[in-house]
Amino acid sequence: MSRERMAVMIELQAAACADLGSPLCAALLERVAQDIRASGPCAEALAGYEDAPESDAIALRLLGGVHALALTGRAPDLAAHYPSTGGTFDPDRPDAGWPAFRAAVAHETAWVRDWMTRPPQTNEVGRANLLIAGLLRAVQHVPLPVRLFELGASAGLNLRADRFRCTSEGFAWGTTDSEVVLSEAWRGAPPGWLAQSAAEHPTLTITERRGCDPAPIDPLSPGGALALRAYIWPDQPDRAARLDGALRLAARVPAEVDAVGAADFLEGIRLEPGTLTVVWHSIMRQYVPDAEWARVERELDRLAAASSAEAGFAHISFEPHRVGREHRFQLTVRLGTAAGTVLAEALPHGLPAHPVAP
Repeated sequence: MSRERMAVMIELQAAACADLGSPLCAALLERVAQDIRASGPCAEALAGYEDAPESDAIALRLLGGVHALALTGRAPDLAAHYPSTGGTFDPDRPDAGWPAFRAAVAHETAWVRDWMTRPPQTNEVGRANLLIAGLLRAVQHVPLPVRLFELGASAGLNLRADRFRCTSEGFAWGTTDSEVVLSEAWRGAPPGWLAQSAAEHPTLTITERRGCDPAPIDPLSPGGALALRAYIWPDQPDRAARLDGALRLAARVPAEVDAVGAADFLEGIRLEPGTLTVVWHSIMRQYVPDAEWARVERELDRLAAASSAEAGFAHISFEPHRVGREHRFQLTVRLGTAAGTVLAEALPHGLPAHPVAP
């Protein structure tokens, strides 16, 4: 039953990949589930993870580890089927690369099992679309230089989000020469408050960029860059291009990411007069134990209670929330001691967004 549970969890991720525009990964994971039930090499590679919690994202770890094999030249037959490595993907035969995928897992089982020990870290750049919108909302109300702090920052790429460019029909914000362009940022027209704030704040002053992560990635190291690229699905070139731009930007714009948990990180933060202190995070709450998150909320409340017109505070989050039977990924902004306001929703990768009336 444990192995069957694992196969079912992988099938659920296959459906999610299909919904999020990766027919290649969807097809491969369907075959992985079958291979597990048949006691194939994927079952051997994933042995010990049969009862892993959903938050361990074992399907994403497997996809990332095998993608890394293709990216590093260790699985050339598989690379021939991955667009990310110059290969060809046939949408009429989405599982054409399955024999090469299975062979790579069988031949590189030790590599895959080592990769499985690392938590998945996408550091998805597209989610900055929502974070930027939240930041523009915050400075609209508290027009001060920003101290930016990110929880679960991974490689810290989104700590440079003020250097990104967001565009959609009738809307653009950010420098025209940015290495990272988040195109088709909004489904239809962006909300009026965002267009107004973007016009009033064409650039932002960020005086401090710091984040935390239990296992941060160095985006400037070869291993760190490989890990980030491996977690981009190989048939999604737009996401890969945004990541490449963010890596180039990271080499120019410094940001610190401390190897510490979210609650301990927040304990060391104090508001400073003449600045707006912003704490933000995107799709990381599910990886934090409930007891630690209770501490995070207490620290956020402390910062909110200390806020004033001279020393502002904003909490910006893009996280899933259950609405009825569905999980919706929502941008929520809390200014000072006010209640959080849901301003927009988007797919998990952040593009496109659509407004929610505040």
